[in-house]
Amino acid sequence: MTVDAKLGEQVDAALLAPEFRLNNRLHIPDFFNAEFAMAVHEALIGDVPWTRTMVIQGRGVEAPLNAFLAAGQRRLQLEAEVANSAQYGFQYSYDSYRLSDQLKAGRRVGGNFAPVEAVYDFLNSAVFLAFVRQLTDDQAPAYCDAHVTRYGAGHFLNRHHDGNTNTGRLYAYVLNLTPIWQTDWGGVLLFQDEAQNVITGYPPRYNALNIFRVPQWHSVSQVASFVQAHRYSITGWVRTAPVSMPVS
Repeated sequence: MTVDAKLGEQVDAALLAPEFRLNNRLHIPDFFNAEFAMAVHEALIGDVPWTRTMVIQGRGVEAPLNAFLAAGQRRLQLEAEVANSAQYGFQYSYDSYRLSDQLKAGRRVGGNFAPVEAVYDFLNSAVFLAFVRQLTDDQAPAYCDAHVTRYGAGHFLNRHHDGNTNTGRLYAYVLNLTPIWQTDWGGVLLFQDEAQNVITGYPPRYNALNIFRVPQWHSVSQVASFVQAHRYSITGWVRTAPVSMPVS
């Protein structure tokens, strides 16, 4: 039986808008209807062709996870390089699946993975885009991209602001899909000021959407070494239309 994506009953853009406009960020619990959220989570813990993503010599690199784990000495060298460079510059290490890239290329999997693909469809629906426009008082949002992330022990995303020029990025979002997670396990979305003081943090609460205006300094704290679970989320940006794409 197919479970449709719907906004949770308490998700009301008009009521949420004042807080978003005050802080330029918002944590929205119970974002999807419960049945759909669980269907997405169950799909994510299934057979996903993960890649390990990291920065190597200043460039983002992705390697099929199974091949990376089997790489022996080369894997150890790469992990050491990631650990060393993370001390002084921008770095990250986690597992990912580039959902929107796959769908735009016509590689829709369906079957047990269909709920994950349905998230992308929903994020690009008239319902969600209207929600974002009302929430932000901004008519520019035109579409969303999306990739799936999985953080395990030792994974992290260093401080950055998502403010790349000429990308059309307006807002970043993180949809959390892990039913059981404790704050002291790490994996917390942290917002910082220019002096690197933490302003606020959003633990990865299940079925919660975090959305924030970019550029804005933030990071994902490292998942503790003792953690045996995974932090699943679908993340991306709400973007303005390219020159060739009219805003509907």
